[in-house]
Amino acid sequence: MTILLGNRPTSPEAAVTGDARATLRLADQVVAEYTWRPDLPVALSPRPYLHPVRTLGGICVTELMPASHRHHLGVSVAVAEVDGANFWGGRTFIPGHGPAWLDNQGTQAHARWLRRTPEQVGHTLRWTGIDGALLLTERREISARRLADDAWALDFGFTLSNAADRDMPVRSPAVHGRPGAGYGGFFWRAPAPDSPVRIDAEAGSGVEAVHGRVSRWLSVHGGAWTLVFIGGTERTRADRWFVRTRDYLGIGSALSWDEPLVLAPGSALTRRIVTVIADGTLSPERAAAYADELPS
Repeated sequence: MTILLGNRPTSPEAAVTGDARATLRLADQVVAEYTWRPDLPVALSPRPYLHPVRTLGGICVTELMPASHRHHLGVSVAVAEVDGANFWGGRTFIPGHGPAWLDNQGTQAHARWLRRTPEQVGHTLRWTGIDGALLLTERREISARRLADDAWALDFGFTLSNAADRDMPVRSPAVHGRPGAGYGGFFWRAPAPDSPVRIDAEAGSGVEAVHGRVSRWLSVHGGAWTLVFIGGTERTRADRWFVRTRDYLGIGSALSWDEPLVLAPGSALTRRIVTVIADGTLSPERAAAYADELPS
């Protein structure tokens, strides 16, 4: 595997030309834009993403290609490694070496629409390696639902199927020995708020209470807004959470942590995350109530 030195072209100006977008609306209000056919540099592992996602009060709660991590694309399904292919973007963690540029970035490409309404989009995708080989196929469903005058829910579900005739291992950098780096799966890059971030979860408060742990829900309070992340199925709730507030604010539901997840030929995995997007502060009690209500 070739290690490349230097930087890749990742300027935001070069990344927006030719994008194709769909909008999610609640009544006459656009609450999210879904770029389903992005025009992105290969170094970012091109994939569909949601940005901007906004509260009902109009506050943007996602970031796209921030200076710190250009490969963070709003809300997406981003996986550090699938059978050696990087679907996260940027550098790849190599045991005994650390992060390095490799010629291994994959692409998630739209295949066909299943539905497209103001409140819901559904489509199939093809996950291919940098050589064009098909590794996975995906069925993705995203919908918006109004909950209250100050909150709505983004329902994001996906099924990944092994499209090859061999086992397909899904790995995080933590699998390769990078402590705490169990990221890969549903991932949300949020903007850094002006005030300190507060993390609450069913297991307790603070990053330590939930990072690398299982919790039915977790909430992120960013001053003027709150996000509540809820595992939408029993299997999803068994996955660990990745939570980072140092350097950047990112939340993910991890497909694999310290052990690879291996898809046998013809097999599939399904995950679903429901995110409450609210103006202002939601109490842990209200977050727990949403976790009781929304997975159904």
